[in-house]
Amino acid sequence: MTTLASSGPASPSAPMGWLARAEHWLDSKGKAAWIAAMVLAFILVWPLGLALLAYMIWSGKMTCKNKRMARKLHVSRSTGNSAFDSYKADTLRRLEEEQENFEAFLQRLRDARDKAEFDQFMEDRAKAAAAPHAEDETEKA
Repeated sequence: MTTLASSGPASPSAPMGWLARAEHWLDSKGKAAWIAAMVLAFILVWPLGLALLAYMIWSGKMTCKNKRMARKLHVSRSTGNSAFDSYKADTLRRLEEEQENFEAFLQRLRDARDKAEFDQFMEDRAKAAAAPHAEDETEKA
């Protein structure tokens, strides 16, 4: 009996062989290469571009990594130094509080601007409504 040990497809000319090599090459070039290949495929043969887009979405090649979540996971780990961990927790809590206060401040600014714009609109509307009545009174006199 013989044992067949093969790490890849039996022949390099097999369809999956060149597809796998093309995928590896595009992966090594980055997301821009995938986008360029998709645009080129849409230009040449639109169903191929659509298939490539579907593959890119399905395989996760077009997803954005959530850096904020990764940062939170990394930040929440303990370093083993309790004094530093306490300082880090206090600093992060203070920064989050400052961020919330700043976002609340921005919201108050937006609300004030919206109110000023609405008040100006109502004033202009009242002037426009009063203007025809003033013209009618001058004509009657």
